[in-house]
Amino acid sequence: MSELEAELRKAVRGEVGFDVTSRALTTMDASNYRRVPLGVVAPHDADDVAAVLEVCRDHMVRVVARGGGTSIAGQATGTGIVLDFTRHMNGLVSLDPDTRTAVVQPGLVLDRLQEAAAPHGLRFGPDPSTHSRCTLGGMIGNNSCGSHSVAWGTTADSVRELDVVSGRGERLRLGQEWAGAPQGLREVVDGELARLRTGFPELPRRISGYALDALLPENGADVARSFCGSEGTLGIVTEAVVRLVEAPRARALAVLGYGDEGAAAEAAAGLLPFGPLTVEGMAADLVPSTELLPRGGAWLFVETGGETEAEARARAEAIVRAADVVGSTVVTDPGGQRALWRIREDASGTATRMPDGSEAWPGWEDCAVPPQRLGAYLRDFRALLTAHGLRGTPYGHFGDGCIHVRIDFDLLSGPGVAAFRRFSEELAEVVVAHGGSLSGEHGDGQARAELLPKMYGHDMVRLFERAKAVWDPDDLLNPGMLVRPAPLDANLRFSVLPREPVDVAFGYPADGGDFSAAVRRCVGVAKCRTTSAAGPAVMCPSFRATGEEEHSTRGRARLLHEMLAGELVTDGWRSTEVRDALDLCLACKGCRSDCPVEVDMATYKAEFLHHHYEGRRRPAAHHSMGRLPQWLRLVARTRTAPLVNALAAVPPFAWAAKRLGGIAPERDIPRLAARTFSRWWERREKAPVGTGGDLVLLWPDTFTEHLSPSVGQAAVRVLEAAGLRVALPPTVRWRTPSGGGEGVTVAMDPVSLLRGRERVCCGLTYVSTGQLDRARAVLRRTLDLMEPVLGTAAPVVVLEPSCAAALRSDLPELLHDDPRARRLADRVLTFAEALERHAPDWTPPHVERPVVGQTHCHQHAVLGDAPDRRLREAAGLAGELSGGCCGLAGNFGFEKGHYEVSVACAEEQVLPAVRGAGEGAVVLADGFSCRTQLEQLAGVRGRHLAEVLAEGLGASG
Repeated sequence: MSELEAELRKAVRGEVGFDVTSRALTTMDASNYRRVPLGVVAPHDADDVAAVLEVCRDHMVRVVARGGGTSIAGQATGTGIVLDFTRHMNGLVSLDPDTRTAVVQPGLVLDRLQEAAAPHGLRFGPDPSTHSRCTLGGMIGNNSCGSHSVAWGTTADSVRELDVVSGRGERLRLGQEWAGAPQGLREVVDGELARLRTGFPELPRRISGYALDALLPENGADVARSFCGSEGTLGIVTEAVVRLVEAPRARALAVLGYGDEGAAAEAAAGLLPFGPLTVEGMAADLVPSTELLPRGGAWLFVETGGETEAEARARAEAIVRAADVVGSTVVTDPGGQRALWRIREDASGTATRMPDGSEAWPGWEDCAVPPQRLGAYLRDFRALLTAHGLRGTPYGHFGDGCIHVRIDFDLLSGPGVAAFRRFSEELAEVVVAHGGSLSGEHGDGQARAELLPKMYGHDMVRLFERAKAVWDPDDLLNPGMLVRPAPLDANLRFSVLPREPVDVAFGYPADGGDFSAAVRRCVGVAKCRTTSAAGPAVMCPSFRATGEEEHSTRGRARLLHEMLAGELVTDGWRSTEVRDALDLCLACKGCRSDCPVEVDMATYKAEFLHHHYEGRRRPAAHHSMGRLPQWLRLVARTRTAPLVNALAAVPPFAWAAKRLGGIAPERDIPRLAARTFSRWWERREKAPVGTGGDLVLLWPDTFTEHLSPSVGQAAVRVLEAAGLRVALPPTVRWRTPSGGGEGVTVAMDPVSLLRGRERVCCGLTYVSTGQLDRARAVLRRTLDLMEPVLGTAAPVVVLEPSCAAALRSDLPELLHDDPRARRLADRVLTFAEALERHAPDWTPPHVERPVVGQTHCHQHAVLGDAPDRRLREAAGLAGELSGGCCGLAGNFGFEKGHYEVSVACAEEQVLPAVRGAGEGAVVLADGFSCRTQLEQLAGVRGRHLAEVLAEGLGASG
C-alpha cells in the first residue's frame, strides 16, 4: 500500500480505491479524453472532502470532483485523486415548498430532486438530456442548462448558496454581496471593473470561462453564481441551496416540421415572444424513425404550459398558426409527449454514429451564438465542415442558439488528429465572429479551454488565471482545465487502443469486424446508470440492483477498453477485473436496444468468457447449465425424467446436485416434463391437418421441448386454428448435390445413426457461457439439419424469446462466414409475428381478461413486441406489461452467488406488478426463465401467450 493510499484510508470514513477496477472505471467521462487516476475516494461528508484535500496538498497530488461522469469536455477525469460523490453524498437534505428552495448534496441525481419536488407542483428548472443520471454537483460545475433554459435559464440562475471547500481547505458559504469570497478575490475584481463590464458577450448560453462578471456590483457581487461553471477548478461543492420553479399544471408539445435545419434555425428566435418552455431542434439524420413526427426534414420541439390542458394546447396551437411550417402536430397526452422527447434526448447517443455507421465524436459539441444569428452560423458551420471533408448533424437548443453536434473526426491516426486541431481552431474563429461562446452548456474542459484566448483575448484569460490563483493557489483542483490548459489534442482516449484488429469469434458486422470499434461504441453518456427503468426499458438491471459503476454497461465497457489498452489491465483476456465486472451482467441484451449507441454487452461478455477460459478449467455452472441441451437430451433419450424429478425432490440429492453444478442453493431445480414436446408431436402427427394455409416450422427449443411442452402444444393448436400448416424441423442431416441445385436427397450421417435423431438448437446456453467453439459446432449442425428448409418459403416460428433472439442475432454474428446463417436468421418469427404475417385475416378468440407480467428482455431488445401488443389487443387482453428484467435471465439467476441480485431485479418491476394484479388477471410470461422466476419467488404461474389463446379456443380438439 502506498503512503498516499494509507494516509487517505486513515483520514476519511468513505471508501478509498487504488485497485485496478476503481481506477479503470474513472479513466474517462463522456468526452474524447482519458487520464489514469492514482485512486478514487467516495467521501461520506464535507469533513472527508476537506481531509482528502489536506492529504493531497501534502503530497502535491491533484484532485478532480466527479458526479455522473457525463461531462463531454474531459473535465471529470484526472491523474490524481478522483472524488466520487455518487456513492454517499447523494442526498436531498431538505425541500421547502414555501420558499421554493431545496438543499442538495453534490451527488444527488437530478431526477431524484425532480421526483421530490413534483408533489409540491415544483421542479428544478435546468434539465439536461442526461437528467436521469447527471448530478447536481456536476451541473453546478458545468453550469448545465437543458431544454427548458429559454424559460428557466441555466443552473447558475437556480443557485442561491453553495457550501464549498477551497483548494487550501477553507470552508466557505458562497452567496451574494461577496458572501464567502476567498481573501483577495474582491481586490482582483475591483481592479478590473471596466474589463469585466465589456469583455463578455451578451447571449443566454455563455458558459465558457469564469463568470467573473457575476461579481460586478450591479450584478449583486454574487459569488455563488460566479462559481457555477468553474468545472471543479476553484473549489469542491459539498452542499447547495437551489431555487425551484413552479411547474405548469399542464403541458402541450408542438412539433413543427420544416424543410431543413436551416429553415428550423431561422424560425426558432421568432417563437420566443410566445413564451415557450422549450424550442429544441433536430434534423432527420438523427431520427431512426419519423413515424411519430409530422412531415418535414427538420423539426422544432416547442413545449408550452398552462393551468389546464386546454390552455396549454391553445398556446401550442397559437405557435403553430404563427409558424411557417410544412407539417405540425400538437400532443397533450403525457405518454405521447414522453415518446417524442425520447427521440430528442437519444440524439446525444444517436449522433455518435453517421447514417452509414461510421463513428462521430464530441469536441465541438455545444457552441452557442445569439439565437438571431443561428441560421447564419449554421450555414458557416456547414461550409467549414465541407471544406475539411467532415460530416456532422447539428441538433439542440435552437431557441438559445446552442448547437450540439458530433463530427466524424479521425482521432485514430496522426494526420486525423492534426486535422481535428486545425478544424477546432478555425471553428473557434467562426463562433467568435458570430458573437458566440465556445461552450453553451457542457463547459470548456480540455476540449476548448486552449482556445479561450480567441474568444476573450489574452488579457481576460490572464484575469481568469489570477482568479484561479486566489481560490486555489497550489493548483490542486482539476489542473489543465480553463486556465493553463492541456492541449486539445492530448490525452485522447483512442491513442491507447490497438491499431490492428483483435482476433475474435463474433463478426461484429456493425463495427467492421473490429472488437476495438465495438468497445469504442460506449461514449459514456451513461443512460445505463439510470436508477429506475422507465416504461418498457430494460438496461441496465445489474446497475440498478447494485448501484455500482462496474456493474453498469458503461463500467464494463470502460474495463474492456482498459483491457485492450493494456496499461491498467495488463493481463488481457485473462483479466480477473473484467471477469468480475462481467459476472453480474445478466446478458439481458437491454443495452442493445436501450443504449443510444447500441452497445451489446451480452455479446462482449460471451466473447470475453470464450477467451478467458480458453484452455482453462471452467466454472461448474458452465458445464451444468451451459450444456443444458446435452443433459436434457440424454434424459429424454433414456426416459429418466421421472427419476431425475424424484431425486431433485429429495433434499440431500438436490443439495449435492446444486453444489456440484454451481447452482445457487436458494434455487429449486425445475421439474422436467415426463414427455417431451417432440414425443407428443410424433403421436399427434398422424392426426389430419389442414392443407390450405401457409406452412410454418415450429422450432422445438430446449425449454419448450423438455421443460414446458404445454407451450408447444398450445402453439400448435392456435397456429392450426388460424389455418396454418405446422411442421417441425428435420431431425436427420440432408445432403444436397454438389451443385447445390434442385433435387434434394436425404442421407443419414453415420454419427447420427449411433446417436439417434439429431435436434436443431439455437446454441443459446453455449453462447451465454462463452463456449463459442461448441456454439459454432452446434449451430453448424443446426444449419445442416435446416438445409432443405432454407430452400423453401416456410418461416421458422420460435416460441422462446431468448432462443428466437439467439437465432436472429447471435447466429449470423457468430457464423458470419456461413451465408446459411443469415438466411435462417431472416426466417425466424415470433409466435405473434407468424400469426400477423401468415394468418392476417384470422380473428383470435376474445379472451376479455386483464393481463400483467413482463415483456421478455430479449424480445424487447432484439425482436420487438409490437405484433404481440396487437395480438393481445385483438384478443381482448387489456393492460401493459412491465419493463426491466425478471432477473433469472437463463443461467444467470441459477448460478451460485447471483441469487440476491436476481431477486433485486425481479423486485424492481415484475413482482410488484404481479402482486398488485387484480383478481382474474392473466400473468403473461413468454420466457421460461420469467415463468420460473415468478413461480419460485411469487408462487405464481405465468403463461405463454399461446397458452392463453389456446385456452380461449375452447375445449374442443
